[in-house]
Amino acid sequence: MVLEGNPEVGSPRTSDLQHLENQGSCVLSSPGEDAQPGEEPIKYGELIVLGCCEEGGEETEAQRGEVTGPRAHSCYNGCLASGDKGRRRSRLALSRRPHANGVKPDVMHHISTPLVSKALSNRGQHSISYTLSRSHSVIVEYTHDSDTDMFQIGRSTENMIDFVVTDTSPGGGAAEGPSAQSTISRYACRILCDRRPPYTSRIYAAGFDASSNIFLGERAAKWRTPDGLMDGLTTNGVLVMHPAGGFSEDSAPGVWREISVCGNVYTLRDSRSAQQRGKLVENESNVLQDGSLVDLCGATLLWRTPAGLLRAPTLKQLEAQRQEANAARPQCPVGLSTLAFPSPARGRTAPDKQQPWVYVRCGHVHGYHGWGCRRERGPQERECPLCRLVGPYVPLWLGQEAGLCLDPGPPSHAFAPCGHVCSEKTARYWAQTPLPHGTHAFHAACPFCGAWLTGEHGCVRLIFQGPLD
Repeated sequence: MVLEGNPEVGSPRTSDLQHLENQGSCVLSSPGEDAQPGEEPIKYGELIVLGCCEEGGEETEAQRGEVTGPRAHSCYNGCLASGDKGRRRSRLALSRRPHANGVKPDVMHHISTPLVSKALSNRGQHSISYTLSRSHSVIVEYTHDSDTDMFQIGRSTENMIDFVVTDTSPGGGAAEGPSAQSTISRYACRILCDRRPPYTSRIYAAGFDASSNIFLGERAAKWRTPDGLMDGLTTNGVLVMHPAGGFSEDSAPGVWREISVCGNVYTLRDSRSAQQRGKLVENESNVLQDGSLVDLCGATLLWRTPAGLLRAPTLKQLEAQRQEANAARPQCPVGLSTLAFPSPARGRTAPDKQQPWVYVRCGHVHGYHGWGCRRERGPQERECPLCRLVGPYVPLWLGQEAGLCLDPGPPSHAFAPCGHVCSEKTARYWAQTPLPHGTHAFHAACPFCGAWLTGEHGCVRLIFQGPLD
């Protein structure tokens, strides 16, 4: 059956193997083998889903009026619509496993295609199959790697998937139900983490299925590398963007690249599923950095390192900022009522009576009122009574996913048109970051709810009026 065995597949001289890491099933919080009783396991990093939002909730008087569209729902930013359950959640910490489960390339075989199923029948043997023609396939066998842990991400709910991800529809919310056709692969990607310092994490396209195999069919983009090995891309691809300057106050969006099955970096294809690959980018790697974005064609994930999370604001800091903002007793400049951001513990089924509302074109903050409608401009258009600018009028919600924030700055800006509030630097960074959409489009979106950003800047500075006394 085996016509050729090539041990060079495991040679460290190739880029595939220089950066190859473990692949395994993610344990949400399993102590590492070096962890002492009572100690926290070593954390490699965390994945956060952008745009987690919950639809529904009791309809309010405001929502029964002219306020419709992007904000006619209540956003549970930082939580999935149906709640975080098991492997399907809004964020996942990757920690060192009790025992390594990583794999690395070992031997490459050239075989006739009818024998592929027999060659891959051993479920204990990880392998990648490249179908070159109806009569010829290349199978790369993988062997156990005691130095790495593997974590797999995808749409499948099978046990080998550690982080179950579903599509996030534009404007927030998850695409659910039988009529919702997902573009996320069942076995989208895998992350391999070094078990020893500095605990480097690398990402690869495609994950192993229940038979421990990855199949790249005849129509999939695949090719021989200059050193005679194989590589390929998945149907809709795995895109990665590393921020320039890290994920900090000085960050700037980077360039989107595509990651191959072997972890090499390429420029983007002409369209998401085109068979012609982009150009190899030799000076970039698949190593995840703090703030790296991973797009699975239907959902975008943010990677945060433990060191980066230490610089992010905590939930206690976000709560202190909320209380400080409310202690300033901002008032509606027309109704003269005192405004207050609601407590996250109360839930967000609907805006309450003291909820701040904003005209997203000018940033003037008011309490809810029913005047100023401009139906000829659209059902959500209102005229600000202070500056007469016409635009969306939406309730303000404090962003509750701390991992999405670049700094612990005060909540001074809101995304347009959804009304999620965060610091100025966080708002400006995400407003400048294009996120993949569809086969070749990019659009900036609110990281808290996924709503596409509008207006010249995508965010607005909030203008509060203090108490008259």
